[in-house]
Amino acid sequence: MIQLSHLQKVYSGGQGGFRALADVDLTLPAGEFVAIVGKSGSGKSTLLNLVAGIDRPTSGTVHVAGTPVHALGESALAAWRGRHVGVVFQSFQLLPTLTVLENVMLPMDFCATLPVARARVRAMELLEEVGVADQAPKLPSSLSGGQQQRAAIARALANDPALLVADEPTGNLDSQTAETVVRLLADLARQGKTVLMVTHEKDLSAWADRIVTLADGRVAGQRQTKNQPAGAAAEPSHA
Repeated sequence: MIQLSHLQKVYSGGQGGFRALADVDLTLPAGEFVAIVGKSGSGKSTLLNLVAGIDRPTSGTVHVAGTPVHALGESALAAWRGRHVGVVFQSFQLLPTLTVLENVMLPMDFCATLPVARARVRAMELLEEVGVADQAPKLPSSLSGGQQQRAAIARALANDPALLVADEPTGNLDSQTAETVVRLLADLARQGKTVLMVTHEKDLSAWADRIVTLADGRVAGQRQTKNQPAGAAAEPSHA
């Protein structure tokens, strides 16, 4: 699904700039839940942004499901990202003047994937899937943090992307709600999505199928794990 080769990212400024990633080689299979961990400044978010096509590498290549993301022009990159990548942010990024339902419909509108009536039906189905269908007519400000993040995940799934990337998706949530959100991401991987999650929380990374550790912009190690916390088979509670 994801193949990174000799990937480097240098941000200009200062003396010689800042090297966020240095010669990263990494191959990740489809359908896995991957946790990217490491200390602050290790390059976690940079790696995620390069895979998602949000940022561009200084050198090296990024292939996602055979697409050379690093080589796409701006318009082609935006179109590819809209159809093939779902992004979940730490701060939810729901538009405050739109209802929850309208927020989930927005990616389908941007990419013209479905007519409005069918997009509305799909958005409701997705909100039902993540457990917040009853919040559909409300504005985001009236929802709890956990409910907003669930709605944000529904929005990320709007165009049925094969890849879901989540940058510290539990950073603004309490521990119980955070676990509920990570369970949801793990469920999506079991349904066939490839999920990349940046996290600094060791307990939450244990839900992943694979843990990739970054240090000083390099891959310091990776391991597969099927060991999930106690209660992993339980249904997620609503938060």
